[in-house]
Amino acid sequence: MTKVALVTGSNKGIGLAIVQSLCKQYGGDVYLSSRDVGRGTAAVEKLQSEGLKPFFRQLDITDPESVRAARDFFKEKYGGVDVLINNAGMAFKVADTTPFGTQAKVTLKTNFFATRDMCNEFLPIIKPGGKSAETSQRTHGITADGVWSTHSRPHTIIVF
Repeated sequence: MTKVALVTGSNKGIGLAIVQSLCKQYGGDVYLSSRDVGRGTAAVEKLQSEGLKPFFRQLDITDPESVRAARDFFKEKYGGVDVLINNAGMAFKVADTTPFGTQAKVTLKTNFFATRDMCNEFLPIIKPGGKSAETSQRTHGITADGVWSTHSRPHTIIVF
């Protein structure tokens, strides 16, 4: 059966770069996913113009039905997934005037709870020898001694 890699939230930024790299190096099908079909298909077309051959799958990790539909698709078509990279996430712009409590709630809903739920649905269908990775992009946070810190550039961590 064909090997398959899925990258969530991959229509731009780090996710798109991961898909681009996998298309060049991975010996199987690579799926770019996005909650927005228009942006996702545009990203696939951009990679295709570079001679790459990604596939597209609409996936909104905050929508349980979308996650289950994607899980069922990969289980039926490929018998599961070989590589899952959870990159989907969101962040408010620095100048956003949304109240902090609302920002925290929305951010946690997507970046923590939806990612957790995605893992709960997909980890059982990762094939033997398969891998799961999480990306983390952070430009600020609280240091070990409780001081708010702003870093000069985002950090990305991919854990296998």
